[in-house]
Amino acid sequence: MLKSKRSFLLWAFLVLAGFIFAYLPVLLGLISTWSSSEDYSHGFFIIPISIYLIWRKSELLSKLPVNGSNWGLAIVIFSLLIYLFSVFAEIKTLATLSIIPFVAGAVIYLFGFRIFKELVFPISFLVFMIPIPSQIYSALTIPLQLLVSKVAVWLASLSEVPVYREGNVIHLSDRTLQVVRACSGMRSIMSLLTLSAVLGYMTLRSNFLRTLLFLSGVPVAIMVNIARVLLMLLAFHYLHIDLTTGHYHTLLGMLVFGLALILLMLIKKFLSLWDVSPVQD
Repeated sequence: MLKSKRSFLLWAFLVLAGFIFAYLPVLLGLISTWSSSEDYSHGFFIIPISIYLIWRKSELLSKLPVNGSNWGLAIVIFSLLIYLFSVFAEIKTLATLSIIPFVAGAVIYLFGFRIFKELVFPISFLVFMIPIPSQIYSALTIPLQLLVSKVAVWLASLSEVPVYREGNVIHLSDRTLQVVRACSGMRSIMSLLTLSAVLGYMTLRSNFLRTLLFLSGVPVAIMVNIARVLLMLLAFHYLHIDLTTGHYHTLLGMLVFGLALILLMLIKKFLSLWDVSPVQD
């Protein structure tokens, strides 16, 4: 337990210095991934959002007693051991994941369990900045590509569009389209899960309803990506407009994501009818 302000500041500096020394390569690697991949570009927003969520609780936190626990230091040391193991074993995802228990342990050691309890979500939210391992990402993407292709082709056939599907390749009368990884819905799923987590935390009190809103991001993302592919097929067949490239493609992506946000807000509004009371900081 930290005895004095001077001791607190010293240990806070040592914990921060240890974090920077250990995790700077990991953080630089994350920034590189966020910069080079559209699938993970949302990672830039995670830390600022987490800080904002903590700031929203600043008044409450200022009223809570600071009662640091040595259990937090044990968690910090354990996190560093996991990090060292992952570095030697070249398990990049595990090295990145160890950031979260490190931060949690630092908060417990410096401030105590009572304050940590109020910061569980902002700290846990950091998981959204971590890329999914490529093997898992591919295993999830392929079935989604096939599902989106199958449903979009079925809906297009109901609109009397002559269309034929081979896996994720869609054949029109004079054009062949492919539902690539970007149209599978994985990118939308990650973005919408992130948004739904924050939205639920900020606007709902029931953890059960928060969980429902969070999980709703998956079907919403799949539905809007099916709508995206269907609109591409209909636009090309009836209007001879190619929505797969250029400004039209960008505009379509924006419209589809806007639709996803509207659906998410409608689901939140529906769930709020069963919520206990408005969220209070």
